[in-house]
Amino acid sequence: MAETPVAFMIATFAVLAVFVVVDLFIIGRRPHVPSTKECVQHIAFFVVAALIFGGIIWAVAGSKPAVEFYSGWMTEYSLSIDNLFVFVIIMSNFAVPKELQKYVLSVGITVALVLRGIFILVGAAIIQRFTWVFFLFGAFLIVTALKLVTGHDDDEEYHENGIIRALRKVMKITDEYDGEKLRTVKNGQRFWTPMLIVFLTIGTTDVMFAFDSIPAIFGLTKDPFIVFTSNVFALLGLQQLYFLLGKLLDKLVYLPVGLSIVLGFIGIKLIMEALSGNSLPFINSGHPVSWVPEVPTWLSLLVIVLALGGSAVASVLKMKQEDRKEQAQQVSDGA
Repeated sequence: MAETPVAFMIATFAVLAVFVVVDLFIIGRRPHVPSTKECVQHIAFFVVAALIFGGIIWAVAGSKPAVEFYSGWMTEYSLSIDNLFVFVIIMSNFAVPKELQKYVLSVGITVALVLRGIFILVGAAIIQRFTWVFFLFGAFLIVTALKLVTGHDDDEEYHENGIIRALRKVMKITDEYDGEKLRTVKNGQRFWTPMLIVFLTIGTTDVMFAFDSIPAIFGLTKDPFIVFTSNVFALLGLQQLYFLLGKLLDKLVYLPVGLSIVLGFIGIKLIMEALSGNSLPFINSGHPVSWVPEVPTWLSLLVIVLALGGSAVASVLKMKQEDRKEQAQQVSDGA
């Protein structure tokens, strides 16, 4: 159940709608490669906006929803950063011109917002009726965490899926882009441009992202309002983050470790919650397991901050160490 006033939720949706329209459909539609200054300004604006929004939630609804929002936003934001690896690979595989990448990201993020909204509504309805689904969510997150920490996560490498391969066989698709157009004329015949394939690829990939992120956020809060706003703030400014970190993503070597700790922790938390509200007949004769402790919200936030912050600091230190080695090698080669 939502703990925030209805009037506040309506006002929030109105303001976020303005943010999304401006970020994705006005700024995002201008075909250009954003400068570092522009990227930093946009990212800083949305980060500060998220921090302020959490403070407003604290004022109007109390500390618990606010801490849940901060926990969810940080988790979703970190997962979004990790997902940028896939966006980089997709853009490279389909040779999307740099001046069009901003537009492609705008469409992709819009698709992600719609899909996540649907998943949130469905997930909230399922959770209210079937608490045992926490067992599935928890197990899924633990498996995902293990894949991340062992380096076997499929998201790190893009493979063209069956839908895209089938389309290539039945549709006339040219190898050349024609601006933002989906259809073009070539030698008197109409062809689909690669932009169609890029959009479909981004869309189907976003479905997989939703499968990763939605169980994670439901492990931190059951409030659909907090779940949705956490996702929106995590996606806003993502296209600027893409251009800012595009060349640095491979240097964030410990980010998967931090994410694996967060997802593993949330997975265990979900299973503990499922046990404490158990109704499955083959577990404890269908009764809740009373000895399972409740994980406080502040502890979830602490684990997320330490895991993600620690992985970021460790990655920076590792990057500086590699830079020093490279400089020393250059000096040695020069001598």
